[in-house]
Amino acid sequence: MRLLRYTIPLLILGLTACSDDANFHDLDQYVADVEARQRPKIKPLPEFTPYETYLYQSAELRNPFIAPELSDVQSNAAGDKSGVAPDPDRSREAMELFPLDSLRMVGTLEQNGVMWALIMAPDDAINRLRVGNYMGQNYGRIIGISEYEIELTEIIPDGMGAWSKSNTTITLAE
Repeated sequence: MRLLRYTIPLLILGLTACSDDANFHDLDQYVADVEARQRPKIKPLPEFTPYETYLYQSAELRNPFIAPELSDVQSNAAGDKSGVAPDPDRSREAMELFPLDSLRMVGTLEQNGVMWALIMAPDDAINRLRVGNYMGQNYGRIIGISEYEIELTEIIPDGMGAWSKSNTTITLAE
């Protein structure tokens, strides 16, 4: 009986705590505000065009990722009648180690009637070159130096074993 005396009040207290009379007005208002907000429109996924397959039908041609055989290069070079080719026996000069676009003309110098071009290499070294010197990786030979520019003739491979000449100018850097 004693146990019943304490359990009944506890049971009544527990039931009143779960009643609808509890003050949840602010929580109900927040839920209503969130539900009333407009939901952003989500763009539909774009339509992707299906990938078109390509059937490689050039299997009989030379593989472009493998260097051509020496016989192919020699036969193409034999057909080249221009006679343009670099001298394989010539020793390379220091400025031929760098690509032409990495070299900058920074000035000129005249000494004993000879015009010299001052060239800055990527390693920040300044080199003195004159007509007849070589520079760049395409066998570029200096054919003229003026106060504001250097004229070069390059020998460029055409990829088929032949060579062609190309004139290039390097202007004074500011």
